[in-house]
Amino acid sequence: MYNIAVSFDIPAEHRETFIAAALEDGRNSARDEPGTRRFELIADADNLERFYLNEAYDDEAAFDVHCKGDHFAKFFAIIEGFATGPVWLIKGTRIEDPATSATFATATAHNA
Repeated sequence: MYNIAVSFDIPAEHRETFIAAALEDGRNSARDEPGTRRFELIADADNLERFYLNEAYDDEAAFDVHCKGDHFAKFFAIIEGFATGPVWLIKGTRIEDPATSATFATATAHNA
């Protein structure tokens, strides 16, 4: 699975606009882009102007499809006048430990 995490700094007066645009991008990407697996918006606990996008895709090709898509373009068109970022935090393929994955799958099944 291909993962990315980025941060954006957003002035307080544009906070709600950014949140709405990011959530819409995530919702629409999950709906329309089959390779999109996770799209999370996280508000920083210590800096009210900082947000993170934590995203996962089937592979790098699926991320490239996302970057070339209409939802991505619309998000950046909305935020381009006020956002600082993205600042790349993570960009790469997750390496899973088969033993840990099996443990998590079993624990999740028992807790459901």
